[in-house]
Amino acid sequence: MAFGWIEEQAEQRRRAGLVRTLRPRPADSPLLDLASNDYLGLAHHPEVAEGAAGAARIWGGGSTGSRLVTGTTELHTELERELAGFCGFEAALVFSSGYAANLAAVTVLGPHGSLIVSDALNHASLIDGCRLARGATQVVGHADPDGVRKALGTHEGPAVVVSDTVFSVDGDAAPLAALAEACRERGAGLLVDDAHGLGVLGDGGRGAPYAAGLAGADDVVVTATLSKSLGSQGGVVLGPAGVIDHLVNAARTFIFDTGLAPAAAGAALAALRLLRREPARAARAREVAAELHARLTAAGLEAVRPDAAVVSVRAPSPEQAVRWAADCRTAGLAVGCFRPPSVPDGISRLRLTARADLSGAEIERAVRVIGETRP
Repeated sequence: MAFGWIEEQAEQRRRAGLVRTLRPRPADSPLLDLASNDYLGLAHHPEVAEGAAGAARIWGGGSTGSRLVTGTTELHTELERELAGFCGFEAALVFSSGYAANLAAVTVLGPHGSLIVSDALNHASLIDGCRLARGATQVVGHADPDGVRKALGTHEGPAVVVSDTVFSVDGDAAPLAALAEACRERGAGLLVDDAHGLGVLGDGGRGAPYAAGLAGADDVVVTATLSKSLGSQGGVVLGPAGVIDHLVNAARTFIFDTGLAPAAAGAALAALRLLRREPARAARAREVAAELHARLTAAGLEAVRPDAAVVSVRAPSPEQAVRWAADCRTAGLAVGCFRPPSVPDGISRLRLTARADLSGAEIERAVRVIGETRP
């Protein structure tokens, strides 16, 4: 049988407690949501929904082609201009997803003959970009500027250091200033994924690179997603105009992919403008994360101190993590459940989203449910 090997792998997953299933979410779910990445609570905001609907009414349901053919609308360029201005970079380029943006940035900035230095705990999209790039990749320890220096010291020629700004599993932040210093000592570029920093860190949510004083630097390129703090869908690469022009001409996930749907662009633009008007949302997301961590720790749970809006709670095993998350759901609370291979260290976790729109009562309820259902 041609695909008989699939059942063998399925059985291995079942034995290891690593089976994943889709769970359709109703529009009127009664669950308290601490599982999504809607950090600022904007996905259902009326202005964001109207931004999507209005764009669909004007531009239609799809972008109708790749960005270089018919897929670039005036709305796309308006979004790119405002994203670049908000985050402090010269130019921006919008992609159909954050995954596509990371594949584009890593492959284009890591050509043949170059060295890519990658943090050991980088997101899968950055890892896949390294695998697809024609340059050589060297993986270094997590958040280790000295390891970056050592790796760069072994190479002559173009080099780029690749890292998340906020790591998606434990929510810890990369030492961006120290990484930039290590890069500049060797003339290397720095490419960082700010998926979990945009909208949460920096002045008014302008992102981790802005907070680290790296916004607009000619040796720094940033990727981000529009699907988390901005409550929409899509990805973006921000950086010097020359780098962005190079992506337009060389990035396969830009050239050969259908452009971001106008509705998603409209929603992201509406969310960005709302965040400009209400910058306190970013600080509130951080406050909620700190409160969740403090309450969970006081309850005797092993929670990782958050640097942004991700709060991680360690679980004894993959099977117990799955059961814990299921028990939380039964009690009316949706939480994330991270297991291998999503967790590189092999430690399963509940992953909580500290949303800016969570009330004190909702935070208290979430902590109570997690404590009462612990394995």
